[in-house]
Amino acid sequence: MSAGQCFPRIKSEEVVEAYIERCKQVNPLINAIVQDRFEEALEEAREVDRVIAMGINSEEEMEENTPLLGIPVTVKESIAVKGMSNQTGRVFKTPQIAKADAPVVEQIKRSGGIILLVSNTPELCLLWETYNNVTGQTRNPYDLKRTPGGSSGGEAALLASGASLLGLTSDIGGSSRLPAMFSGIWGHKPTPYAVSFKGHHPTSDFPKWGDFFTIAPMTRYAKDLPLLLRCMVDPNGTKLTLEKEISVTGIRFFFMDNDGPSGMMRPLSRDLHAAINRVANDFKAKRVNIRKMKWSLDISLSAMLTMKNIETIYHKTEEGERPKTICTETVKYFIGCSDSILPSVIFGHLQNFMKIIPNSRHKHLATIIEALKTEFKELLGNDGVFIYPTFPNTAHQHYQIYHKLLEPMYMAIFNTLGLPVTNCMIGLDRRRLPMGIQVVANPGQDHLCLAVAREMERRYGGWVRPPSEDSSKRID
Repeated sequence: MSAGQCFPRIKSEEVVEAYIERCKQVNPLINAIVQDRFEEALEEAREVDRVIAMGINSEEEMEENTPLLGIPVTVKESIAVKGMSNQTGRVFKTPQIAKADAPVVEQIKRSGGIILLVSNTPELCLLWETYNNVTGQTRNPYDLKRTPGGSSGGEAALLASGASLLGLTSDIGGSSRLPAMFSGIWGHKPTPYAVSFKGHHPTSDFPKWGDFFTIAPMTRYAKDLPLLLRCMVDPNGTKLTLEKEISVTGIRFFFMDNDGPSGMMRPLSRDLHAAINRVANDFKAKRVNIRKMKWSLDISLSAMLTMKNIETIYHKTEEGERPKTICTETVKYFIGCSDSILPSVIFGHLQNFMKIIPNSRHKHLATIIEALKTEFKELLGNDGVFIYPTFPNTAHQHYQIYHKLLEPMYMAIFNTLGLPVTNCMIGLDRRRLPMGIQVVANPGQDHLCLAVAREMERRYGGWVRPPSEDSSKRID
């Protein structure tokens, strides 16, 4: 059932207990949980049931003030949950425990949600594959030999395997959307500053950090995205009109099935190419050729890698430990002595590389960003959406992302442009792996993305229970 369904005879304790049992059943296979708080969650659920039984608040009051009352929620470990692990896959001698809730977690709790656990992420969220040297590798429930993507792979694997219903993730370059695609669920990157980004690792004091980075909702069912996002929205942030009722018949649709083409990124697989064109035909989308999209790689790398004071393994260190240096850590990695994974090690090299590129080049790329923002603003207005690939292939085997490091620019471009975007599940490919596409709107028009997502769920069926033909590779 979705979070929006209400069955009065079911108690919160029963719901929470059912999800706990499912977590225990699937986690030995998918390895998605960093730390749980099952006993605390059960006690909180019992308290919810006691309060409801007392009849203090009417059903209308509970729906208005605590719309998530008694519903379990899972959280990416990079987002601070008081008393829980919050070291984002980094190896520390002393476990790093969150001293306070992130603002978005506080909001979820005020809305009645019950935090169940924190889930796995690659070290410092720096990879589109979920593994680290603390918790290990998270596996895709559709095929355990494949990745659920990253960096929100732990959340995606739990949601896809029926061990979670609502999840808090984060997104700076597709970190919520790629796992949602690979795992056959729904992930939305909100308009910048609509949701507080505070209380997350990594972070940055760079003034425009929030232009690119956001905490994001991920759900098993599209119909639950608006509900969860409403509970996450920062009351002092960018205003959204999520309560606005809209019919997809009043939305204008546009699409592209390539990146320009730039020649830099892989074209879509045969199944995905057919699927996105089928969707475009179903929604009567107009094919457009936004030629500046071929600059996606250049402008995204320039914008993101030139941001200053981003938290890396070379900045924040454990108390009493000497700061790491790029050269030393690189040598340690290649002789097998580093505590970090490769992306964390080479991130410093990438930042240094960006410094040697002339400022004139970065300024030129910045003008392309502004031109693209203007082009999308004029194309989409306040009633249009843009359909675009999430990734050129469905979930690949573990570590294959290392020879596909350019392809995430299909997603990162929308962080660079500051546009809201939803990954939508549109069916399975010939290998029975989930396929997804992105639905993009102008800033503040998140409700358009979410309305289209709900319609796609209605038309194409949405989440599909992972198959179980081969018990050694799949989850029932």
